[in-house]
Amino acid sequence: MRKDKIRAYELRRSGQSYKQIHRTLGVPLSTLAGWFKNEEWSQKIRAELGLKVSFSFPKKLAAIQKANKLRWAKLHQSYRDQAEKEFEKLKDDPLFVAGLMLYWGEGDKTKRPTVKFANSDPRMVALFYRFLKNCIRVPPTKIRAHLLLYPDLKDEMQKTFWHRATGIPQSQFWKSVYITGKDPKRRLSYGVCNITVCSRALKERVLVWIDLIEKII
Repeated sequence: MRKDKIRAYELRRSGQSYKQIHRTLGVPLSTLAGWFKNEEWSQKIRAELGLKVSFSFPKKLAAIQKANKLRWAKLHQSYRDQAEKEFEKLKDDPLFVAGLMLYWGEGDKTKRPTVKFANSDPRMVALFYRFLKNCIRVPPTKIRAHLLLYPDLKDEMQKTFWHRATGIPQSQFWKSVYITGKDPKRRLSYGVCNITVCSRALKERVLVWIDLIEKII
């Protein structure tokens, strides 16, 4: 191991920041970050140093928090502005309208930065998948799915069924979740398929599209 790396580890363990170590040894900050990024004890020191700064400079911390809040608000507004422009081009596409109607009825409308849709009807899931992939151009690798299954359903068999019925690649399925508590005679034969896209930008746009389409229906 490099002598300066050994010394850097000693200084870091003593509680020094990257900038302090850089001033002492002349090692670039990027190099120090690379050395310590996977060290859990170093992350604890970073948190402790950050806490000290926060207590020492409360006004500075408040200013940083305010700036971050404004920055995120501005970014989210840019997503909504983008959605309004896209809506004019998409509003006459039957697949776009169908996809929004499905999400309006069965999708997650919370503020969480994810677009989630769940249904037991393969045709609806297939349609929503086409809406994501073919209409609003979400890359297939960003679209994930998982199944809610009853104990007597076989995981791989059900994934194969949903893959064939919807077109979602089997590689995009997360681990299935098994549920109990319903009368076996009335349960859903193939479980429930959930589609998820983790994207704040897409969530903001979808919610704006729903508001806009409501005004023209």
